[in-house]
Amino acid sequence: MNVSDAMTPRGELVTVELPGSRDDALEYLQDREFSSVPVVKQNDDGEEYRGLVSRESLIEQPDEDQLALLMEEAPTVTRDAGIEELAELMVTEGARRVPVVDGELEGIVTITDVIRALATGDIDADVEVGGIATRDVNTTFAGAPLTVAMRELNYANVPYAVALDEAGEPAGMLTEVDVLNVAEIVEDEEETGNSFADQDDDWMWEGIKGVGSRSMTVRNVELPAGTVAEFMTEDLITVSEGKTAQKAAQLMITNDIEQIPLVSGGNLVGIVLDIDLLEALYE
Repeated sequence: MNVSDAMTPRGELVTVELPGSRDDALEYLQDREFSSVPVVKQNDDGEEYRGLVSRESLIEQPDEDQLALLMEEAPTVTRDAGIEELAELMVTEGARRVPVVDGELEGIVTITDVIRALATGDIDADVEVGGIATRDVNTTFAGAPLTVAMRELNYANVPYAVALDEAGEPAGMLTEVDVLNVAEIVEDEEETGNSFADQDDDWMWEGIKGVGSRSMTVRNVELPAGTVAEFMTEDLITVSEGKTAQKAAQLMITNDIEQIPLVSGGNLVGIVLDIDLLEALYE
């Protein structure tokens, strides 16, 4: 199976053009639930591919408005490359989406495209997930403010957190998609100086700020004042260690998810990421 069999062709792609702003990309990432948008520029010779803007870059750079500065470089692949070659490229480069470029943008292929091919049996992988799962699991408290959980995702550099209840048991899943879907980019006048955190706030992170009294224009991501439990997915899909990579892929496609908690004897022992399944294709 080649990249051309799995990719989304150029004619079906949504792109944003330079020059442009973050709002151009945010519209597609929120409304259409894309994970990234290719960036192109029109010149005298036609369309030139320039890079990608991802949901991660919008979350991690809330103050940046220029599309050109939010754009990320990404490895590219040609349409005749094999899926196994693509899988290895994605894993080694940490790329979740790879533009298909041969002189010009011909399409894009994502991890989801590869997982779908695995789920349908177009490519074989009968490896048990217990041998390829990630054992370090990112977690958060279901009662934590969403703003705190967003920081945790950012610092952990992963797109998810398993939410734990007060007993330390898995209660749901929070992903960066959940965060982006309720995020608003706001611009406001903020008075700084002599600012105190609420001393009665159990989630107080800052004490006194003494930087003088002045006004400044700030641009940031504004999230609802709610807890993780209000925005997480409560119905957890799990998988046991003896299940195959193909079964895990089928669960991901059916439930539109990118990670599945790994359980053994009712206990959380790891997590199966979509990129873990890609490793089964070339190792």
